Amino acid sequence: MGLFKRNPFGHILFLKKWLIRIFGVITHRRFRGFNELQIEGSEIIKDLPGTNVLFVSNHQTYFADVVAMFHVFNASLSGRTDSIKNIGYIWDPKLNIYYIAAKETMKAGLLPKILAYMGSISIERTWRSEGKDVNRQVKMSDISSIGKALEDGWVITFPQGTTTPFKPIRKGTAHIIKRYKPIVVPIVIDGFRRSFDKKGLFIKKKNIFQSFEIKEPLEIDYENDTHADIVEKIEYAIEQHSSFLKVVSQKDLAALEELNKKREW
Repeated sequence: MGLFKRNPFGHILFLKKWLIRIFGVITHRRFRGFNELQIEGSEIIKDLPGTNVLFVSNHQTYFADVVAMFHVFNASLSGRTDSIKNIGYIWDPKLNIYYIAAKETMKAGLLPKILAYMGSISIERTWRSEGKDVNRQVKMSDISSIGKALEDGWVITFPQGTTTPFKPIRKGTAHIIKRYKPIVVPIVIDGFRRSFDKKGLFIKKKNIFQSFEIKEPLEIDYENDTHADIVEKIEYAIEQHSSFLKVVSQKDLAALEELNKKREW
């Protein structure tokens, strides 16, 4: 790798590699130490092509979700199965992993700007800005940036656009899928909201059961599936469809509490 070689977004790969290494070492104990991340399905990662893969996931914190994915993806690519044991995998990270994030979030301070350099595709949200509801047109330059990232590698997106559970899937994700025809891999995470603060920068509680499930790629008919069809498939795949909401009886709630106690390390 040339010392000043850049990716399609102008980021120097040598610098990006060292940022990922440093933050990987700093954050490793958040998922294997203070808490223990339970991973399922990481063997799927090793069989994916190097480009045009879109990961869709539910969202629980601003940054910890993405950081966990960087760990799991790189550990899997280095030969580990459902494990991030031994931080050595971060020495040679995959440099063409990107994630979609709100532009205003990634500009809010020095740390977010550094994290943005590590792989953010910063876009303007069409429905929310500075804590207020808005109604803006999608910027075609944002769509083009996502397409550029897919052409170069893998892209992570949180299609609900918020850390609040069971919010609707944004139709923009379906437009991206119809337009660029990526392999779509669903991920379901849990426990991050309880173990980290909302931004995912600070540990709120230790010994929390964190789960990370990678599912088989979605079967999508890019020509005939409607945007609504794709949205529904994503809702079910990342377990954010309204059918997953149900009234829990006191008996079931007590059983769930007992199970959670057993899950604590």
